Amino acid sequence: MADIEIGFAGIGLLLILLAFRVPIGFALFGVAVIGLSFAKGPDIAISLIQIEPFNFAAHWSFSAIPMFILMGCIAQHTRLASELFHAARIWLISVPGGLAVAANFSCAGFAAASGSSLATAATMGRITIPEMLNAKYEKGLASGVVASAGTVGNMIPPSITFIIYGIFAEVSVTKLFMAGILPGLLTIGVYTFMIITRCWLNPSLAPRIELDVTWAMRFRSLMPIWPIFILFSSLLAGFAFGIITATEGGAFGAMVIFLITLFQGRMSINVFKRSLLDTLVSTTSLLWIAIGAIMFTRFLAITGTTEAISDLATIWVGGQLSAIIFAMVIFLILGMFLDPLGILLLTLPIMLPIFRGLEMNLIWIGVLVVKFIEISLLTPPVGMNVYAIKNVVGDTIKLGTIFRGTVWFLGCEVIVVALLIFVPLISLYIPNLSG
Repeated sequence: MADIEIGFAGIGLLLILLAFRVPIGFALFGVAVIGLSFAKGPDIAISLIQIEPFNFAAHWSFSAIPMFILMGCIAQHTRLASELFHAARIWLISVPGGLAVAANFSCAGFAAASGSSLATAATMGRITIPEMLNAKYEKGLASGVVASAGTVGNMIPPSITFIIYGIFAEVSVTKLFMAGILPGLLTIGVYTFMIITRCWLNPSLAPRIELDVTWAMRFRSLMPIWPIFILFSSLLAGFAFGIITATEGGAFGAMVIFLITLFQGRMSINVFKRSLLDTLVSTTSLLWIAIGAIMFTRFLAITGTTEAISDLATIWVGGQLSAIIFAMVIFLILGMFLDPLGILLLTLPIMLPIFRGLEMNLIWIGVLVVKFIEISLLTPPVGMNVYAIKNVVGDTIKLGTIFRGTVWFLGCEVIVVALLIFVPLISLYIPNLSG
């Protein structure tokens, strides 16, 4: 059997293993080792096992991931999320669907501190959904807004997804962070417009809350959440002016939020232990999947499968727009069955050669890839953010109701994706300035 045939057989075996619910890290690693043993011999496979996992784990950019995860865990365990929603509620209570709009903005704010869509949805869901239900908000709107706005955690910097993409695509993580700012704000803006318009046309979705709010109350509500503004602005300023790299930003962000919460009296030994434990569990899980992906990437490259796929795709796909649509379809289909990280690490070894072959800007493509992953977090049957919300609300809201609530937001995503595809400057404007 020729090397390329072994490569394509490996892809087929991987899909079979995934269909049988084999954990993606084990499936990627196992197929890579078996395939390399058949193609080049057991000695080459063992040699790569000794070299590649270490090289990847020792990659300088990867060290940012546990630091950003730690930053998010500290923010999650120190009540910043509840005060963020309280402030947004005070400022936005007078607009139609005020609590839903507040949940939308507070999810974006917490995403800037956590870098994780699932953490954002789960944390903000516990805080915002009960208050919206108490105010007689329609259940689909109350749950759908948090599930959908939580996905922005992948786009707004710092983003763990961008770090992984940057490592595999060999592009600047800092520029990816900068590229995610405007698309993230655009998504939140389109969501806000849709919520206000729906609730204005149909007030029964979100009954108005009569609350006498003064400007003094509004400004006082900002006092407890100043750590979020300091953290986000200091990171962005550091990235934009080249003071810190994206890798250094992880340690810087974790240090800043630790010192701020310590100064506020929120940090305790118990909170710090829980944050460290959550960080260790998340990093270990992510690292194992990533090592499996890097081994699978090497397997495809050594067998010549990557080059063959790139050549075939260039012929089949034709142009850049066709490649983007092809990638979008693949991501959305896989999003029905796999978690976001699994989708990213499974597809990058195959998709990146196609994008390079068509000479596409990999920063712009990175934003589109992350946007496709965000959408996959909402699509049935396995919309991870939807299940995170279901876990939060229990039997209060049915799973079908949550999925129906996200349909309006998926409609918004169609608009955002179209703008990002046909106006690449939305993604590239800030990176070009900082460059």
